[in-house]
Amino acid sequence: MSSRMSFQVALNFEDGITRFIECRGDETVAEASYKARINIPLDCRDGACGTCKSLCETGSYDGGDYIDEALTDDEAAAGYCLPCQMTPHSDLVLRIPSSSAAAKTGAATHTATVAGLTRHSATTIEFTLDLDERDALDFLPGQYVNIAVPGTDQTRSYSFSSGPAQRQISFLVRIVDGGAMSGYLTGRARVGDRVEFTGPMGSFYLRDLTRPALLLAGGTGLAPLLSMLERMAQQPPAHPVHLLYGVTTDQDLVHLDTLEDYAKVIPGFSFDHCVADPASTARNKGFVTGLIDSSTLHDGDVDVYLCGPPAMVEAVRGHITALGVTPASFHHEKFTPATVREPRQTAEAA
Repeated sequence: MSSRMSFQVALNFEDGITRFIECRGDETVAEASYKARINIPLDCRDGACGTCKSLCETGSYDGGDYIDEALTDDEAAAGYCLPCQMTPHSDLVLRIPSSSAAAKTGAATHTATVAGLTRHSATTIEFTLDLDERDALDFLPGQYVNIAVPGTDQTRSYSFSSGPAQRQISFLVRIVDGGAMSGYLTGRARVGDRVEFTGPMGSFYLRDLTRPALLLAGGTGLAPLLSMLERMAQQPPAHPVHLLYGVTTDQDLVHLDTLEDYAKVIPGFSFDHCVADPASTARNKGFVTGLIDSSTLHDGDVDVYLCGPPAMVEAVRGHITALGVTPASFHHEKFTPATVREPRQTAEAA
């Protein structure tokens, strides 16, 4: 591998904002970030102080030279690193221990044109955008952006339902009575409309799949999981992945055909769904917790990714605790309709 090869490094800050930089194999991440005018925490630059200590969540690298007071062997084994010393061997995702403002950067703004509107059901609509500068937008599968609702002074947050490599980007929206984005999409939106958004943001994103994964979606919380599945279709996982999708009524079910398609192309991928409405025609009636047991969780040797409304998130957490199983990692994102999510999405290790 040539040391002149460049890799993409995602810097995910404490406030959820992510910036992407290019870093050569013969330069440190800190050098590359400063070239990009992103001032990550730094002091000694010699691997002696530990000021820049960060967590590498995805990718491989050479940790460089440093003293034990700056980074212990246990920390290094857990994935912590010193950007002032590390050089990449692959694309990386680093969790930076500071806000984007402290690093003198912020969320990027992008402009686009509405390319398509798909009414999946009475409760769900999806819209697709063509970006003015597609190559200027990078994101991690699972992340979201803040979209300015055309014709209003309001902003709404939506996760990508498309994958990072797809040229068009898409978002899945639940229709809410009186909702700003719902009103626009169902009443005024037309192909050709101009849209502006900022991002990407959030720490709910797909990590390296080093063990089985369980994906859990509630309603339009399916969107970021579709983005993750698109990545898996391009980079097949070495471990089984199972998705559980729960909705309130039959008309809330969308993209089942898409999930079927992914099951055909992603090795080891399977899915199931359930509907809470007792009058549903679905095979499984009830909530996703009814489909989760210790075997679904691989007795703890599993990474859990959960996106849904707060009640669902808390119910799943409580259910897993009651089972007496501790997943290797538990990443979740809560959302509520017609609200702007704070730019800090939870991604917790259990």
